[in-house]
Amino acid sequence: MNTTLRDLAYQDGTFAMVAMDQRESLRTMLAEHGRPDDAAAITAFKAAVAEQLAPLASGFLIDTGYDAPAEPGLILAVDALVQERGGPVTDTFLDRDVLANLAAEKARGVVALKLLVIWKRDGEEARRLELAREFVDVSRTAGLLSVLEPVVQPAPGEDDFDLDEAIVAAAEALGPLRPNLYKAQVPSRGVGDPAAIVKTCERITDILPVPWVVLSNGVARDDFPRAVELACSGGASGCLAGRALWTPALEVEDYIPVLADRCRTRLAEIAEIVHRTARPWRAAMA
Repeated sequence: MNTTLRDLAYQDGTFAMVAMDQRESLRTMLAEHGRPDDAAAITAFKAAVAEQLAPLASGFLIDTGYDAPAEPGLILAVDALVQERGGPVTDTFLDRDVLANLAAEKARGVVALKLLVIWKRDGEEARRLELAREFVDVSRTAGLLSVLEPVVQPAPGEDDFDLDEAIVAAAEALGPLRPNLYKAQVPSRGVGDPAAIVKTCERITDILPVPWVVLSNGVARDDFPRAVELACSGGASGCLAGRALWTPALEVEDYIPVLADRCRTRLAEIAEIVHRTARPWRAAMA
């Protein structure tokens, strides 16, 4: 059977996917909350998130070396990150070691690959465009879906940076590559005039020739449900989010009960929103 977006979507064609591919940033978050941040602690936390949240999600994003249930569909991060401890990701490239092992990853249930691309006006746009193009081609050749995640940032010294216009510009540049699914930031970080946020999302929808979802990067945890609803009202097909869903579990000593209750409740709330307001992926390709 050919892999299609139905492997990452609910039956109605919408998405509420969980991201658990954080690496250096997860180590930082664990340390900030006074928790162990060694390899064993990271493995245990990721396993607990997968066990509690994957059954409610339409898809689950992991990085190599970690396990998750084969259902729902697994997305594998193939991005190597340039990131100092405690700081943001400043650049990415394809992890060739991960790409060399795709046959084994497919055998354990991976149906899609994901690449984060940092998009900024620093003279490196052509290189990053080629990186994204190669990623889409590699995914297609491997018989896997491609999930492209541009995150916009101001370039050093860029004083006129406009988040919403940068998100739109990234869609204009990268959308023609036609990844199977495009993952974008929420305009205005989900706060402010709702009509303006919806309008910007409609611009993204008009630009992109493929379905798109939002991530939770930069959106306050309690603002995320509203942000998802506004984005879906503007044409998004759902979300692929991590921190907005599972960070409450970092704040307590025993995180499993919090994942099983509060975090599952938040994911169920997000799923209800996308079922009610999101544009099914097939409609986005009509």
